Amino acid sequence: MWITCGQGCEYPVDGFVLSGASGSCHQAQNRRAIRRRDAWTAAPLLALQGSSNYLTKRLTKIDRERLFAQNLTNVPREAVKSGQQGEPLPAVVGVLNADLDQPRSGRVIALLNQKGGAGKTTLATHLAGELAVEGFRVVLIDADPQGSASDWAERRAQSALRRLYGVYGLARETLHAEVPQIAQTVDFVIIDGPPRSAAITRSALLASDLALIPVQPSAYDIWASADMVRLIEKARLYRSALRAAFVINRRVVGTVIGREARAALAEQSVPALAAEVCQRIAFADSVAGGLLVRERDAQGAAAREIARLALHVREALQ
Repeated sequence: MWITCGQGCEYPVDGFVLSGASGSCHQAQNRRAIRRRDAWTAAPLLALQGSSNYLTKRLTKIDRERLFAQNLTNVPREAVKSGQQGEPLPAVVGVLNADLDQPRSGRVIALLNQKGGAGKTTLATHLAGELAVEGFRVVLIDADPQGSASDWAERRAQSALRRLYGVYGLARETLHAEVPQIAQTVDFVIIDGPPRSAAITRSALLASDLALIPVQPSAYDIWASADMVRLIEKARLYRSALRAAFVINRRVVGTVIGREARAALAEQSVPALAAEVCQRIAFADSVAGGLLVRERDAQGAAAREIARLALHVREALQ
């Protein structure tokens, strides 16, 4: 992605360079002075030639790597389609070289769905809380630009409630490069993904050990789940160990619609966890107060469902 300064800087500045080269361009220090331009287009190499400053040389080198990486990433897809290659490349170099196999001590779980309103944030905050209560070191990454998980954490802090785990806003397309480093210091990293953002979702998939797809038991949600399945299949070209599962969420108690949804999901290539979470007023009440349902009623039905979900998630990672 290419961005340019808004104050007379003639050099295009790459978003990846900005994250690690503060001071390369004085305008780059001011977020308001930066605007997006022609995302995913190659940088004009000729425009960078003829200057001797460090930033220009650095950008020229990165752009050549970017072009090489773009060409390389097309190889597995085209080869698989034509039948010339049996196994896709496990990783690529250049812009997508996230060092996906670097050592990590913690497991990364991403809750993702391109459709909004599936309950990702509620499940992410409660799953993280359940794991923390069990004694694990947990970090929640709020990768949704709306920042709902961060708002929940702020409400909790304002209420002077005990801090169970850290919540950090990281709604960027570089999750696959940054999350593995975070995972080296904790037992679990939970990613609350955004809706309608394929770029961030793809990056979260490349960083994850397990992708959970919350889906409501409705025809619209089940139809929309096919988009996530396709993204997961593409992510497995580069991260073959990625596991994935549906989580039936907000099932109406006392109806058979949950069983019908499970039967419909069985047609997908991704399985569904046995654990289900029902539509309960306890979740809405707890979120409004920055609480977990177990903090309101540790023996309630909602708390038992979250505990069962956490158990099945840990089993899926074994």
